Amino acid sequence: MNESITAQRLRGKNVVIIGGSRGLGRDIVAAAQAEGARVLAIARQEQPLRQLAAAFPGVRVLTLDAASEGAPAKVFEALLPDILIVCAGAIPHMAPLVEQSWEQFSTNWNSDVKMSLLFSQAALTAPLPVGATILLMSSGAALGGSPLSGGYAGAKRTQIFLADYAQKESARLQRGLRFLALVPGRIISETELGKVAARAYASSLGLSPADFIETRPARPTPEDVANAVVALVSDPSERAGKTFVLSASGIELLP
Repeated sequence: MNESITAQRLRGKNVVIIGGSRGLGRDIVAAAQAEGARVLAIARQEQPLRQLAAAFPGVRVLTLDAASEGAPAKVFEALLPDILIVCAGAIPHMAPLVEQSWEQFSTNWNSDVKMSLLFSQAALTAPLPVGATILLMSSGAALGGSPLSGGYAGAKRTQIFLADYAQKESARLQRGLRFLALVPGRIISETELGKVAARAYASSLGLSPADFIETRPARPTPEDVANAVVALVSDPSERAGKTFVLSASGIELLP
Protein backbone atom coordinates (compact mmCIF):
# COMPACT_ATOMS: atom_id res chain seq x y z
CA MET A 1 0.00 0.00 0.00
CA ASN A 2 2.73 2.47 0.98
CA GLU A 3 4.67 1.68 -2.19
CA SER A 4 1.55 2.40 -4.27
CA ILE A 5 1.03 5.76 -2.57
CA THR A 6 4.69 6.70 -2.98
CA ALA A 7 4.53 5.88 -6.68
CA GLN A 8 1.66 8.30 -7.33
CA ARG A 9 3.22 10.96 -9.53
CA LEU A 10 0.65 13.70 -8.86
CA ARG A 11 0.04 13.03 -5.19
CA GLY A 12 -1.02 16.23 -3.38
CA LYS A 13 -1.16 18.31 -6.57
CA ASN A 14 -4.10 20.52 -7.53
CA VAL A 15 -4.98 19.61 -11.11
CA VAL A 16 -7.55 21.62 -13.08
CA ILE A 17 -8.78 20.10 -16.34
CA ILE A 18 -10.64 22.38 -18.74
CA GLY A 19 -12.93 20.15 -20.78
CA GLY A 20 -12.85 17.30 -18.29
CA SER A 21 -16.32 15.82 -18.71
CA ARG A 22 -15.92 14.01 -22.02
CA GLY A 23 -13.45 12.63 -24.54
CA LEU A 24 -9.76 13.02 -23.80
CA GLY A 25 -10.52 15.23 -20.82
CA ARG A 26 -12.43 12.49 -19.06
CA ASP A 27 -9.54 10.07 -19.48
CA ILE A 28 -7.15 12.72 -18.15
CA VAL A 29 -9.39 13.21 -15.11
CA ALA A 30 -9.26 9.47 -14.42
CA ALA A 31 -5.48 9.31 -14.85
CA ALA A 32 -4.83 12.37 -12.68
CA GLN A 33 -7.03 11.10 -9.86
CA ALA A 34 -5.38 7.68 -10.03
CA GLU A 35 -2.03 9.42 -9.63
CA GLY A 36 -3.15 11.04 -6.37
CA ALA A 37 -4.17 14.52 -7.57
CA ARG A 38 -6.94 16.72 -6.25
CA VAL A 39 -8.93 17.21 -9.45
CA LEU A 40 -11.31 19.94 -10.59
CA ALA A 41 -13.03 19.30 -13.93
CA ILE A 42 -14.53 22.19 -15.90
CA ALA A 43 -17.13 21.91 -18.68
CA ARG A 44 -20.04 23.87 -20.09
CA GLN A 45 -22.74 21.25 -19.64
CA GLU A 46 -23.88 20.26 -16.18
CA GLN A 47 -25.21 16.76 -16.85
CA PRO A 48 -21.94 15.25 -18.16
CA LEU A 49 -20.16 16.77 -15.17
CA ARG A 50 -22.64 15.14 -12.79
CA GLN A 51 -22.01 11.82 -14.49
CA LEU A 52 -18.27 12.38 -14.18
CA ALA A 53 -18.55 13.15 -10.46
CA ALA A 54 -20.62 10.02 -9.93
CA ALA A 55 -18.09 7.89 -11.79
CA PHE A 56 -15.08 9.38 -9.98
CA PRO A 57 -15.96 10.17 -6.35
CA GLY A 58 -13.78 12.95 -5.00
CA VAL A 59 -13.44 14.78 -8.30
CA ARG A 60 -14.78 18.30 -8.03
CA VAL A 61 -16.71 19.83 -10.93
CA LEU A 62 -17.58 23.33 -12.11
CA THR A 63 -20.03 24.19 -14.86
CA LEU A 64 -18.56 27.08 -16.83
CA ASP A 65 -17.86 28.27 -20.37
CA ALA A 66 -14.06 28.41 -20.26
CA ALA A 67 -13.98 30.73 -23.27
CA SER A 68 -15.98 33.41 -21.44
CA GLU A 69 -14.36 36.54 -20.08
CA GLY A 70 -13.64 36.12 -16.40
CA ALA A 71 -13.63 32.31 -16.56
CA PRO A 72 -10.03 31.93 -15.31
CA ALA A 73 -10.72 33.97 -12.17
CA LYS A 74 -13.71 31.76 -11.32
CA VAL A 75 -11.70 28.60 -11.91
CA PHE A 76 -8.69 29.75 -9.87
CA GLU A 77 -11.01 30.76 -7.05
CA ALA A 78 -12.51 27.26 -7.03
CA LEU A 79 -9.09 25.57 -7.02
CA LEU A 80 -5.72 27.23 -7.57
CA PRO A 81 -3.91 24.77 -9.83
CA ASP A 82 -0.42 23.42 -9.60
CA ILE A 83 -1.21 21.87 -12.98
CA LEU A 84 -3.65 23.37 -15.50
CA ILE A 85 -4.65 21.33 -18.55
CA VAL A 86 -6.61 23.04 -21.33
CA CYS A 87 -8.08 20.31 -23.50
CA ALA A 88 -11.59 21.62 -24.19
CA GLY A 89 -12.61 22.68 -27.66
CA ALA A 90 -15.41 22.99 -30.14
CA ILE A 91 -16.39 20.42 -32.75
CA PRO A 92 -15.42 22.09 -36.04
CA HIS A 93 -17.89 22.52 -38.87
CA MET A 94 -16.93 19.80 -41.33
CA ALA A 95 -17.32 20.95 -44.93
CA PRO A 96 -15.16 21.87 -47.94
CA LEU A 97 -13.55 25.30 -47.79
CA VAL A 98 -15.92 26.87 -50.33
CA GLU A 99 -18.92 25.85 -48.22
CA GLN A 100 -17.68 27.45 -44.99
CA SER A 101 -18.98 30.78 -43.70
CA TRP A 102 -16.60 32.85 -41.60
CA GLU A 103 -18.59 31.96 -38.46
CA GLN A 104 -18.21 28.27 -39.25
CA PHE A 105 -14.55 28.58 -40.29
CA SER A 106 -13.60 30.45 -37.10
CA THR A 107 -15.38 28.16 -34.63
CA ASN A 108 -12.21 26.86 -33.02
CA TRP A 109 -10.57 30.27 -32.89
CA ASN A 110 -13.45 31.49 -30.73
CA SER A 111 -13.24 28.49 -28.38
CA ASP A 112 -9.95 26.54 -28.35
CA VAL A 113 -7.68 29.51 -29.01
CA LYS A 114 -9.64 31.98 -26.91
CA MET A 115 -9.68 29.82 -23.79
CA SER A 116 -5.99 28.96 -24.24
CA LEU A 117 -5.19 32.67 -24.47
CA LEU A 118 -7.38 33.65 -21.50
CA PHE A 119 -5.99 30.98 -19.20
CA SER A 120 -2.37 31.55 -20.29
CA GLN A 121 -2.75 35.27 -19.63
CA ALA A 122 -4.38 34.65 -16.26
CA ALA A 123 -1.68 32.17 -15.27
CA LEU A 124 0.91 34.87 -15.92
CA THR A 125 -0.92 37.81 -14.38
CA ALA A 126 -2.87 36.30 -11.47
CA PRO A 127 -0.30 34.66 -11.25
CA LEU A 128 -0.23 30.93 -10.60
CA PRO A 129 2.30 29.66 -8.03
CA VAL A 130 5.95 29.38 -9.03
CA GLY A 131 6.51 25.99 -10.62
CA ALA A 132 2.94 25.61 -11.88
CA THR A 133 2.56 23.80 -15.20
CA ILE A 134 0.14 24.72 -17.96
CA LEU A 135 -0.45 22.20 -20.76
CA LEU A 136 -2.34 23.17 -23.92
CA MET A 137 -3.83 20.28 -25.89
CA SER A 138 -3.32 20.73 -29.62
CA SER A 139 -4.00 18.26 -32.46
CA GLY A 140 -2.23 16.41 -35.21
CA ALA A 141 -4.13 18.67 -37.60
CA ALA A 142 -1.80 21.47 -36.46
CA LEU A 143 1.04 19.67 -38.24
CA GLY A 144 -0.64 18.02 -41.20
CA GLY A 145 -3.64 20.23 -41.89
CA SER A 146 -7.32 19.32 -42.02
CA PRO A 147 -8.97 20.58 -45.23
CA LEU A 148 -12.53 19.69 -44.22
CA SER A 149 -12.51 21.40 -40.82
CA GLY A 150 -12.20 25.07 -41.71
CA GLY A 151 -9.93 26.98 -39.35
CA TYR A 152 -9.43 24.05 -36.97
CA ALA A 153 -5.85 23.19 -38.01
CA GLY A 154 -4.75 26.81 -37.81
CA ALA A 155 -6.37 27.21 -34.40
CA LYS A 156 -4.61 24.14 -33.04
CA ARG A 157 -1.29 25.36 -34.47
CA THR A 158 -1.82 28.66 -32.68
CA GLN A 159 -2.10 26.80 -29.38
CA ILE A 160 1.45 25.56 -30.01
CA PHE A 161 2.59 29.13 -30.57
CA LEU A 162 0.77 30.26 -27.42
CA ALA A 163 2.66 27.79 -25.25
CA ASP A 164 5.94 29.13 -26.63
CA TYR A 165 4.90 32.78 -26.30
CA ALA A 166 3.64 32.27 -22.75
CA GLN A 167 6.88 30.57 -21.75
CA LYS A 168 8.85 33.55 -23.02
CA GLU A 169 6.55 35.87 -21.04
CA SER A 170 7.05 33.77 -17.93
CA ALA A 171 10.79 34.21 -18.31
CA ARG A 172 10.48 37.94 -18.97
CA LEU A 173 8.21 38.46 -15.96
CA GLN A 174 10.18 35.99 -13.82
CA ARG A 175 7.03 34.01 -13.00
CA GLY A 176 8.66 30.57 -12.87
CA LEU A 177 5.81 28.91 -14.79
CA ARG A 178 6.10 26.05 -17.24
CA PHE A 179 4.02 26.05 -20.43
CA LEU A 180 3.97 23.18 -22.90
CA ALA A 181 1.80 21.78 -25.68
CA LEU A 182 0.84 18.22 -26.57
CA VAL A 183 -0.09 17.12 -30.08
CA PRO A 184 -1.93 13.78 -30.26
CA GLY A 185 -1.28 12.42 -33.73
CA ARG A 186 -3.98 11.09 -36.04
CA ILE A 187 -7.75 11.00 -35.65
CA ILE A 188 -8.70 9.43 -32.32
CA SER A 189 -11.93 7.76 -33.33
CA GLU A 190 -13.09 6.99 -29.78
CA THR A 191 -13.81 10.67 -29.10
CA GLU A 192 -16.80 12.68 -30.31
CA LEU A 193 -14.49 14.91 -32.36
CA GLY A 194 -12.78 11.87 -33.86
CA LYS A 195 -16.09 10.32 -34.85
CA VAL A 196 -17.25 13.53 -36.56
CA ALA A 197 -13.96 13.85 -38.44
CA ALA A 198 -13.90 10.19 -39.44
CA ARG A 199 -17.44 10.40 -40.83
CA ALA A 200 -16.63 13.52 -42.85
CA TYR A 201 -13.40 12.23 -44.37
CA ALA A 202 -14.84 8.77 -44.97
CA SER A 203 -17.79 10.28 -46.83
CA SER A 204 -15.47 12.39 -48.99
CA LEU A 205 -13.64 9.19 -50.00
CA GLY A 206 -16.75 7.07 -50.47
CA LEU A 207 -15.86 4.86 -47.50
CA SER A 208 -17.59 3.85 -44.31
CA PRO A 209 -16.11 5.40 -41.15
CA ALA A 210 -14.90 1.97 -40.05
CA ASP A 211 -13.14 1.34 -43.37
CA PHE A 212 -11.63 4.82 -43.28
CA ILE A 213 -10.17 4.21 -39.83
CA GLU A 214 -8.79 0.87 -40.99
CA THR A 215 -6.86 2.62 -43.76
CA ARG A 216 -5.23 5.07 -41.34
CA PRO A 217 -1.86 4.49 -39.65
CA ALA A 218 -1.79 3.34 -36.03
CA ARG A 219 -2.96 6.04 -33.64
CA PRO A 220 -2.77 6.68 -29.89
CA THR A 221 -5.79 5.82 -27.77
CA PRO A 222 -7.46 8.21 -25.30
CA GLU A 223 -5.72 6.28 -22.52
CA ASP A 224 -2.38 6.83 -24.27
CA VAL A 225 -3.08 10.57 -24.35
CA ALA A 226 -4.00 10.65 -20.66
CA ASN A 227 -0.86 8.74 -19.73
CA ALA A 228 1.25 11.09 -21.85
CA VAL A 229 -0.26 14.12 -20.10
CA VAL A 230 0.57 12.67 -16.69
CA ALA A 231 4.11 11.86 -17.79
CA LEU A 232 4.70 15.36 -19.17
CA VAL A 233 3.30 17.31 -16.23
CA SER A 234 4.89 15.04 -13.61
CA ASP A 235 8.40 16.13 -14.53
CA PRO A 236 8.12 19.33 -16.59
CA SER A 237 11.40 20.99 -15.61
CA GLU A 238 13.14 20.21 -18.91
CA ARG A 239 9.99 20.57 -21.00
CA ALA A 240 9.02 24.20 -20.47
CA GLY A 241 8.12 26.01 -23.67
CA LYS A 242 8.29 22.86 -25.76
CA THR A 243 5.79 20.91 -27.84
CA PHE A 244 5.48 17.14 -27.81
CA VAL A 245 3.88 14.84 -30.37
CA LEU A 246 2.20 11.63 -29.28
CA SER A 247 2.00 8.78 -31.77
CA ALA A 248 1.23 5.12 -31.31
CA SER A 249 4.93 4.60 -30.65
CA GLY A 250 5.23 7.15 -27.87
CA ILE A 251 6.08 10.76 -27.03
CA GLU A 252 8.52 12.74 -29.16
CA LEU A 253 9.74 16.32 -29.01
CA LEU A 254 8.51 18.41 -31.94
CA PRO A 255 11.65 19.62 -33.77
